[in-house]
Amino acid sequence: QLQLVESGGGLVQPGGSLRLSCVASGFTFENYWMRWYRQVPGKEREMVAGISRTSRSTPYLADVKGRFTISRDNANSTLFLQMNSLKPEDTAVYYCARVEPDSGRVDYWGQGIQVTVSS
Repeated sequence: QLQLVESGGGLVQPGGSLRLSCVASGFTFENYWMRWYRQVPGKEREMVAGISRTSRSTPYLADVKGRFTISRDNANSTLFLQMNSLKPEDTAVYYCARVEPDSGRVDYWGQGIQVTVSS
């Protein structure tokens, strides 16, 4: 059964750091691009970062570039998002997502994890 399970969210003060993890199962992880998205109530889900199969390409949302780093461990089927210098506006539910190779669209989502940046 295909699964994407996020962990590592929580409450952090402005300027702090968090590391999100997403453990994948039920498919050959190394064959897929992966992405992190986030969503706040009343707004559309937005792509935060993506990573190619070999980690060679890592596009980022402009607002997080230089603060967030996406990475992957293909041997352990795990996706990461290191978030530094967090701001209150980074508060959102963060989702791990698998990208369908032919269309470039997301074909499977994790359940999401809350990240709250507040003093």
